[in-house]
Amino acid sequence: MSVRKHIPNAITSLNLLCGVIGIILTLGGRNLELAFLFMLAAVVFDFCDGLAARLLGAYSEIGKELDSLADIVSFGVLPSVMLYEWYGQSVEGFWHNLAWLPLLLAVFSALRLAKFNLDERQHESFIGLPTPACALICGSFCTLHLASVWIIPVFVLLFCWLLVCEIPMFSLKFGKDIHADAVTKMKRYAIVSIAAIVVIVVAVAGLPWQAIITGVLLAYILENALCALFKV
Repeated sequence: MSVRKHIPNAITSLNLLCGVIGIILTLGGRNLELAFLFMLAAVVFDFCDGLAARLLGAYSEIGKELDSLADIVSFGVLPSVMLYEWYGQSVEGFWHNLAWLPLLLAVFSALRLAKFNLDERQHESFIGLPTPACALICGSFCTLHLASVWIIPVFVLLFCWLLVCEIPMFSLKFGKDIHADAVTKMKRYAIVSIAAIVVIVVAVAGLPWQAIITGVLLAYILENALCALFKV
C-alpha cells in the first residue's frame, strides 16, 4: 500500500490522540478549557480524514473502523468525562450522586456510532444527533459553566435520546451540496444565517466565544426537530 493510502488513517489517529489528551486534561478538573480545545482539534481532524480519503481515493475498511473508534473516544468518552468532572465539582449533597449520569453519554455515543456504521440511510444525512455535535455542546457547556443542580441531568438524558432517536438531521458538510435536494440546501443555508446572527449577538454582548458553538448547534437541533415535526 502506498504512503498516500495511509494519510487518512494518520489524520484519524490524530483525532484519537486529541481525545486521549483531552481526557487526561479533564481528570481531576485540571484544565477543562484546554481539553475543549483538544476536542475542537479532534473535530477538525475528523472532518479532514474523510476529505483526505475522498481526494486521495484512499477509502479502506480499516479506516472506517478506526474512525469509529477514534470518535467514541473524542466525542463519546471525552465529553462525558468533562461533564462528570465539572458537574461533580459544582454540586453537593443529593445532586452530587447524579454526577455519574453524564457517563451515559459515552454509552449512547457508542450505540449511535454502531447504528451509523450499519444504517444505509445515513450516507448523505444523519438519523439522530451526530456525536461531534453532541460532544461540542457538552464541552461548551463545561467551559461556559452553564449549570444548575437540575439542568445537567435533564440535558444528559435528552441528549442520550437525541443520539439514538429517529429524527432526520441534515449534514453540515457543504461539499455535499452537489447531491443535495433543494430543501436540504435551504436547511443548510438557513443554519448559516442563524450562525451569522449568533456571532453578532455574542460579539455585541461580549459573551465568551464558546457561546457561538452552543448557540449554533442548539439552533441546528431545533431546526431539525421542527422540520421533522412539520415533515419539511
